[in-house]
Amino acid sequence: MQFILDNWMLISVALASGFLLFLPIIQGASSSGLTVIETVQKINREKAVVIDVCTDAEFNAGHVPGAKHIPLSELNDRLPVVARDKNLPLILVCASGMRSRSAVAVAKKLGYTQALSLTGGLKAWREASQPVLKS
Repeated sequence: MQFILDNWMLISVALASGFLLFLPIIQGASSSGLTVIETVQKINREKAVVIDVCTDAEFNAGHVPGAKHIPLSELNDRLPVVARDKNLPLILVCASGMRSRSAVAVAKKLGYTQALSLTGGLKAWREASQPVLKS
């Protein structure tokens, strides 16, 4: 007991660092993200609709083949027009995967039951040597 009292600061740092090590695992389990392989499978097997939420310049620099472009700021208004079937898988993509996670929340609020984000975004797509189209 004396050890704990004498080293309370060291013990709290060890507990905090342990928590921070497990944080990505906890976040990964609760996220609605897909790997590149899972994304390709959804596109090929389930006719998933790919929506790129990047800016115009980012989209023109490179995007997933077949992706429809709707900037994140316009997603609320344009998504129901572009993707009419709310039961099909909807894969949202951005440059790094951050904006697409926000886009998933918007899509789910609009009633899309299978809205998912490409984890790592277009960066992960390119790293997996998948094709990229430029406009």
